[in-house]
This record gives sequence, structure tokens and C-alpha cells, in this order.
Amino acid sequence: MNSNPTEPFIHPSADVEDGARIGAGSKIWHIAHVRSSATVGDECVIGRNVYLDANTVVGSRVKIQNNVSVYQGVTIEDDVFVGPCAVFTNDLRPRAHNADWTITPTLVKRGASIGANATLICGITVGEGAMIAAGSVVTKDVEPYQLVRGNPARPAGWVDEKGEIVSRDPATRP
Repeated sequence: MNSNPTEPFIHPSADVEDGARIGAGSKIWHIAHVRSSATVGDECVIGRNVYLDANTVVGSRVKIQNNVSVYQGVTIEDDVFVGPCAVFTNDLRPRAHNADWTITPTLVKRGASIGANATLICGITVGEGAMIAAGSVVTKDVEPYQLVRGNPARPAGWVDEKGEIVSRDPATRP
């Protein structure tokens, strides 16, 4: 591994296209693919087989676990955790052949956590510090520090800055 902590580490099997911006101290692991116009902030960990599409933005100190696909139109702010096999979408009406399709953006705010195998349907905002349970299918905005779970994901309580559940009452924010 690179001995200079300010330089990013890129595993030899990763495909980081020319023009991609990788921040200081970030690590791009085995068979990851980072497109040419993607941006990765400082001190990130981009796991095995992660795909970062064109124009995606990943903030600093973000951890994206193995087998995650982040498509164009997705912005992930600082200090976000994305669990293994999570998927982001960017087309509300996908068809194999549609010349008119448009990207529908998704925003994941600072400090949010997304569980393993979660799917985020495009056009939503995941609030600061929010927590999405593993396997959830998120079709609507998630409030700051809200816990959601299920398919479709529904409010299940509230978490604090550390991710600890502080209330199981989805109607009453502490």
C-alpha cells in the first residue's frame, strides 16, 4: 500500500479513468471502477467491485462497501456509510430503448447510513444522520436522524449522531 498518507491508494486491479478526482488518503480497492468525471473526497474507502458512474460525487470520509453501484445523478455527502450490495437508481421510468430519458438526482446527506442490500429509488433525499435498515427499498425522502426499514421503507424510529436508536416511535421525534 502507498506509504504517503496524503496520496490516494488505488489497487492495481481497479479501473480509475483519467479525469476522475480522488482525494487525499482515499483507498480504491479491488476491481472498483471510477468513471472519468466522478469525484471522491478525502479519506474515503471505496470497496471491492464498487462502480462510481460519471458525474457522481462522493464526499470525504465516506465508506462504500463491496458491490455497490452509484449511478450518475447521485451525490453522497461527507461521513456517509453505504453497506454492501446497496444500489442507487437514476431513472424513474427505465426502458432498454428510450432516447428521452433523464437523470433523476438523489442526495444522501452528511452522516447517513445505508444498510446492506438497500435500494434507493432516485429522486429522494436521505437526511443528515438518517439510518436505512438492511434490505430496505427507499421510495420517499428520509428525514434527518430517521430510521426507516422495509419494502417500501417506512419510518421505524429515530437515531442519534452515533446511530443508536433513541426512539421506536416513528411519529414523535425526540
